[in-house]
Amino acid sequence: MELLAYAVVGGILYGIFFALVGLGLNLVFGVMRIINLAHGQFIVLGSYAAWLVSHHFGLNPLWAIPVSVAGATIIGWPMYRAVVPRLQRSDDPEMLSFILFFGIGQMLEALTVLLFGADQRSLPDDALGSGSLGVFGQQFPDSWWWAAGISVAALVVLWLYFSRTRFGYATRAVMANRDEAVATGIDVRRVSTIAFVAGLALAGIAGVFVPYLLGSVSPDLGDNLTTTAFAIVVIGSLGNPLGTIAGGLVFGLGTMLMQTYYSSWSNVVPYVLLLIIVLIRPSGLLGKAVRLA
Repeated sequence: MELLAYAVVGGILYGIFFALVGLGLNLVFGVMRIINLAHGQFIVLGSYAAWLVSHHFGLNPLWAIPVSVAGATIIGWPMYRAVVPRLQRSDDPEMLSFILFFGIGQMLEALTVLLFGADQRSLPDDALGSGSLGVFGQQFPDSWWWAAGISVAALVVLWLYFSRTRFGYATRAVMANRDEAVATGIDVRRVSTIAFVAGLALAGIAGVFVPYLLGSVSPDLGDNLTTTAFAIVVIGSLGNPLGTIAGGLVFGLGTMLMQTYYSSWSNVVPYVLLLIIVLIRPSGLLGKAVRLA
């Protein structure tokens, strides 16, 4: 029972964090119907921002969160203007986005290697607290609780954006039917720009905690993170950002249960879960229309 309790509580913490990992990817797809295959590389950039803040400026890694949000705005706004409208005017924007963002991801990985080297980087274990917090008799590092707490905060902010703001209502309209949103006078380009920048910002925030949840970060980690995020998104529901919560929890619980009882098989969990969900519910766990408020 102790092992089971450890796996369940750890799986929930792990899953909440990985919901944040997939959230930005799903937000971008839900609004623009393009798949950002550079998503993992933007997460890695957030990790290196935390490393720079900690090792070069002597600050708490949490200061990398506003740095990542600012960086996402500086990078994301011109990238959207230069790339996305052209994609959406193409005959097959989804397939073209695969190719284009794959290239952007490889370029970002090469740039990261040039700037930081190919070695793995980690953050000080005590930077987010040197103790642990117990639930049901199971102890987990403070960094895990910080990761889960910030992830919940980001999810709540996104929910409030969807349910309490004018642009949030407009975003939901665009996600439901882009052509009807245009016909009603919604500034789809502005809504899409905000969503794209927000997606990159969420990726950067998740990256701050990757060295703690995964042990370290390296430039070549981006592709694995993109694959994992995509699996989580499909498990929850492709195009429904808040469905990513369900996908993250299923992924986290499945991974921790396998690591606890059959550790050698834990790396295949996201792919097995993905296959099972796609075979049983091709639209994902929350594939039907879901109210966001």
